[in-house]
Amino acid sequence: MTTQPYSFAHDTTAREVVERFGSLAAGEESGVTVAVAGRVMLVRPQGKLAFATLRDSTGEVQLFALAALTEQFDAFSQLHLGDWVGAVGEVVRTRRGELSVKVATFTVLAATRLGFGDKWRGINDPDLRYRHREADLWANPSSRTALDRRHALLRSVRERLWQRGFVEVETPILYPVASGGTAERFRAHYNALDTDMYLRIAPELWLKRLVVGGYERVFEIGKLFRNEGLSPWHAPEFTTVELYAAYWDFEDMMSLTESLVSECVRDVLGTTTLTYQGRELEMGTPWRRATMGELVSEAVGRDVSVRTPIDELRAMLSDRGETPPPSWGPGKLLEELFGATAEGELWAPTFVLEYPVEVSPLARRHRADEELTERFEVFCVGHEFANGFSELTDPDDQRERFEVQAKARAEGDDEAMEVDEDYLVALQYGLPPTAGLGIGLDRVAMVLADVANIREVIAFPTLRPRAE
Repeated sequence: MTTQPYSFAHDTTAREVVERFGSLAAGEESGVTVAVAGRVMLVRPQGKLAFATLRDSTGEVQLFALAALTEQFDAFSQLHLGDWVGAVGEVVRTRRGELSVKVATFTVLAATRLGFGDKWRGINDPDLRYRHREADLWANPSSRTALDRRHALLRSVRERLWQRGFVEVETPILYPVASGGTAERFRAHYNALDTDMYLRIAPELWLKRLVVGGYERVFEIGKLFRNEGLSPWHAPEFTTVELYAAYWDFEDMMSLTESLVSECVRDVLGTTTLTYQGRELEMGTPWRRATMGELVSEAVGRDVSVRTPIDELRAMLSDRGETPPPSWGPGKLLEELFGATAEGELWAPTFVLEYPVEVSPLARRHRADEELTERFEVFCVGHEFANGFSELTDPDDQRERFEVQAKARAEGDDEAMEVDEDYLVALQYGLPPTAGLGIGLDRVAMVLADVANIREVIAFPTLRPRAE
């Protein structure tokens, strides 16, 4: 059995070596001994000399070994690509100008049995990269950059919401009722209670119950689960920030949405003007605002709204190759028509307003039009990034909406919600005027990292089980 060290007292990172000793001239010695640690990413034996590139979480530094100085010089020369090593030595700049640690002693902290980089055949294969992200992160620095930007985004979101007086909370992952959002859900069985539970589709109803309880501004960053297909823009397990503010309406929440996202983009990238997949994208404020009816009308070249005769809406969908079920009303048909015509053309961040009541079971009716709701979604680079609205606070109206959803579910709509009796009780205690928002953080991270697949910004994305 190979003996592996229990620890290594390293005191300096690769970045710190560069920052502290970057001014050394070629051939100059610092007189300062440091202890560094990381993975060996390159080894170059040259007779009585040997060089290695050591990479840690902050960057790279060269190790410089001499047969006359370095203990176990021959073993150093035989290090493998991917070995974890700790090295102690003086910081110098070689005569060729390379800032280096001149190794006096070194320790193999963990030997690799599998290679990295070009010696790992197929490392560019997406399945191998995602299945063994631990190797991908070393072999492909761009993968580390994508995840670093994701993590910086999460930190920025938290800090910006804390600055605005929002309290971070946690709500259940397992739900007793298939509710909180319209999507297919994952089912689990709780042995101790001998009952089925559901992985949450959204934390919305729990968060609003906290508002009822007196938390006027709350948010939660966490995982949601939707038992649906995989695509470059969809993952069954994904991350959102969801937040609620008492006394606000959807106008207030739109103002927060555009300012929050643009601030976070600037925090991560230093600018709100970026390039995504070769095309310029401006994330700064203000963002365009347009109603769903206006956008569909622009796309089809005629006036369209939730009041357009239902046969005409069906015909417009049919003309685009879709066969709408008989149960769809004008609101659902209008939403589907928006998806088929206008959605994919929205490149810059755009607020799409006034969703029909039929497709918005938790949103408050629009104060100027009972057929519509005070709901918005944000679309960017042709995809949905956020959803928000003035919250429905009337328990009677909410029950009617739940019952419509339950009826649709009984008729075969697997995405429809069930009646959540506990939430209806909560509403009877009184929910003040409130606005809510959910932002898909994986998709924002995709834009920040300039990647075209959501799996690039998820450390360990869901994959099909390996075939035996």
